[in-house]
Amino acid sequence: MANQPIGFLDSGVGGLTVVKEALRQLPHEDIVFIGDQARLPYGPRPASQVQEFTWQMVQFLLQKDIKMLVIACNTATAAALEVIKPRLTIPVVGVILPGTRAAIKATRNNQIGIISTEGTDKSQAYVKALKARNARLNVISMAAPKFVPLVESNEFNTPLAKKVVAETLAPFKQTEIDTLILGCTHYPLLRPLIRAYLGDKVQLIDSGAETVSEVSVLLDYFNLANLNTERPATAEFYTTAAPEMFDLIGSQWLGMDDLHAQQVHLNKESHE
Repeated sequence: MANQPIGFLDSGVGGLTVVKEALRQLPHEDIVFIGDQARLPYGPRPASQVQEFTWQMVQFLLQKDIKMLVIACNTATAAALEVIKPRLTIPVVGVILPGTRAAIKATRNNQIGIISTEGTDKSQAYVKALKARNARLNVISMAAPKFVPLVESNEFNTPLAKKVVAETLAPFKQTEIDTLILGCTHYPLLRPLIRAYLGDKVQLIDSGAETVSEVSVLLDYFNLANLNTERPATAEFYTTAAPEMFDLIGSQWLGMDDLHAQQVHLNKESHE
């Protein structure tokens, strides 16, 4: 079982920020990733629909004989993790709790900000998780719905992106937060702009990167780590939309010149 791949899923390309960290921390592990670009964004969708779409991606990954599932999407984690986890016999990891733990460890003044999709913000999943662990925290949660389209359209390095980041994050300038959770796996691609706007005094928590550290621990705990170093690890990428934009962003972000995603149709809605 140790030789089986780890499955990653996301609403689009944002989950590649998690994959990038997995490639760094777990270089011997095979990876299968699927992004549901045809139906993004997930943020404005009802939780029931997010659960349905997420389960379809899970079913696809199970056909790839994965040994562990990583829900590399905050919206899907908030809406579907607790529904999916009991239905599977393999370990399932979401991105919210690892990000929560990292933020609590990082903050010096107990003032934590969160930016996320509308769905994650509405669920209050981060706020609940933070408060459950430290009731003294002052938590400010805010949706940043314009961020995902910027990333998915490959405009995350443009003057428009700089303007949108500044307008979205302006309310945090009036607060005393010293830690900000990037509560969507798309958002780390905007990290340089977020850092430039908020300054070095605010620590940025990449929930996806923190998740991979947890995956590493669980691989060892369940004796699932691939210790075979004789062959190079493989990475397969799938998208429910046309793969050209996925390939462009993925190649840039992961530094893989030979990245070529395959298009899959999870159901008839995926290609209407």
